[in-house]
Amino acid sequence: MVAQSPYQGRVKIFADGADRASMLELSKNPLVKGLTTNPSLMRKSGVKDYKAFCLDILSQIKTHPISFEVFADDFQEMHRQALEINSWGKNVYVKIPITNSLGQPALELIEKLSHQGVKLNVTALFTLEQVEPTVKALKGGAPSIVSVFAGRVADTGRDPMPLMIASAELCQKADKNIELLWASSRELFNVVQAEMSGCQIITCTTDIIKKMGALNKDLTELSLETVKTFKMDADSASFKL
Repeated sequence: MVAQSPYQGRVKIFADGADRASMLELSKNPLVKGLTTNPSLMRKSGVKDYKAFCLDILSQIKTHPISFEVFADDFQEMHRQALEINSWGKNVYVKIPITNSLGQPALELIEKLSHQGVKLNVTALFTLEQVEPTVKALKGGAPSIVSVFAGRVADTGRDPMPLMIASAELCQKADKNIELLWASSRELFNVVQAEMSGCQIITCTTDIIKKMGALNKDLTELSLETVKTFKMDADSASFKL
């Protein structure tokens, strides 16, 4: 059972993953406001039939916003896949990567789909130079999400906060229907950072969501718990000197 949390922050928690059982369980947690997945997570979870998996999840999760990603590399085929995925449910957001695998920008496709009424989650953004034209393409279109991979930016030794603050300002000024998402979170503190930077959404793994009950926990109490754990493990190992 996923631990409940007293978290009352402004940032919406979206569960990120592709394990069917976990997705269904997390969708019942009041803390979780939406879900996301991607082809890599689905492959890791052993999904064989993309459409069947998505439709099965949607038959169980009917109100939470949920993002499914196109996997074509050709923009014409991306467009076809996006329209089909969009048809699966009113709570569906279609994930479109900012470029294809050749590095060709997907901005024309993003603008076209958004203004056709397709709710998009534009994904794999890492720079402000990518965020700015994306926001411009989405402006005036369907409700959308801009997913900036703050966690992976931090993995390079860079502070993602300036990027996220600037991205939040761009989204807010452009269109109230464009939400900024802090993607690839690594630790619970990222939830605090996401709120400080102005994000509306953060994706969290199951492990991070389980830690939400520790938010703002008394540190003296945590210190004592840590020492007790050391003692318990040492006793269990029957260590002697």
